[in-house]
Amino acid sequence: MLKTVHRYEQTAARLVVEGYPDLSDGQEGDTIGILSAWRLQLVGAPELEGTRDHLEAMMAAVMPYARHQLSGIGARFGTNQSFVGIEAVGGKHQLQLRSSREGVKPLQLLLDDADLADLVRCLDRLRLDEKVKLQWTYPEDRPLARKELVERIPLLRRLGPAALGGLLLSFSAAMALLLPLPPRPGTATSVDVNEPGSRIINETK
Repeated sequence: MLKTVHRYEQTAARLVVEGYPDLSDGQEGDTIGILSAWRLQLVGAPELEGTRDHLEAMMAAVMPYARHQLSGIGARFGTNQSFVGIEAVGGKHQLQLRSSREGVKPLQLLLDDADLADLVRCLDRLRLDEKVKLQWTYPEDRPLARKELVERIPLLRRLGPAALGGLLLSFSAAMALLLPLPPRPGTATSVDVNEPGSRIINETK
């Protein structure tokens, strides 16, 4: 049985997966149902490789991180014990890769927006490839919670319109209290007789 190789290439990233069709599931041809190896090459970084668990950890961290970044939410994905973690650092995206081998220090890579976009495209193409019949275990894409979208708006912007409206209402109420009331119909209106050119107008009932 010949090994099948699929490549997914972008400007700054190239992902290669190798495997075999799962004959027990009726697969044949260039279908990959059993993943044997994968390699990832990012511009300016050493070639990365690992097991299926490492690849799934990459998807589980990078894909939701990118979605949150597009929505303006900066959050870290992947714990310090995970194979893969990613977070925003100094306007870039720090990708941390942890080896399953003892004594190997974690590898940290800084990606710019273009690098991250190319990596996401490669992972997305792999995930949607109909010739790769693998049951991925990473979480499915879900809409962001309303709480997450609200919290990304600064507190001042959220409370500003309400505070301004309350201030304008208070100002209008204060001005209304300071203005004199109009005279009632049928009441007398007096005029200062000492004022030149004035005359008395009697408007009593």
